[in-house]
Amino acid sequence: MGTCIALVSCVKQKRGSAVPARDLYLSQLFLGLRRYAELHADDWYILSAEHGVLRPEQVVAPYERTLNTMRKPDRVAWAEKVQKQLLELLPVEAEIILLAGQRYREDIEPFLRKRGYSVSVPLQGLKIGEQLQRLKKVSE
Repeated sequence: MGTCIALVSCVKQKRGSAVPARDLYLSQLFLGLRRYAELHADDWYILSAEHGVLRPEQVVAPYERTLNTMRKPDRVAWAEKVQKQLLELLPVEAEIILLAGQRYREDIEPFLRKRGYSVSVPLQGLKIGEQLQRLKKVSE
């Protein structure tokens, strides 16, 4: 069994100034995803619509980009950037926990699986409220 890495998507609600990425995002959903990642993974990274992959300690300024409003070609370009970053960051045979919505997963999950990573998506198919409930249960 390899190292377990969680990939957590960014969210819209952010602080007003530059801080470490783990502290930039303010929503209850992100806080729950972060807690889940810290409890269930050896390491974790943030999938940022603006920056690609962020290390939690990396200082970043607030931004307004989201994959949810990007055109498909822009999302594909973002995914290609993220894929390159992940190849540099992820240990071989790592287990990946994807804590991200469909737009953030659509070109990342198949890429990881194709390269032989074991990928789980524990919140797949759940609405935001259901995700929050599940996160609260598994983080208690």
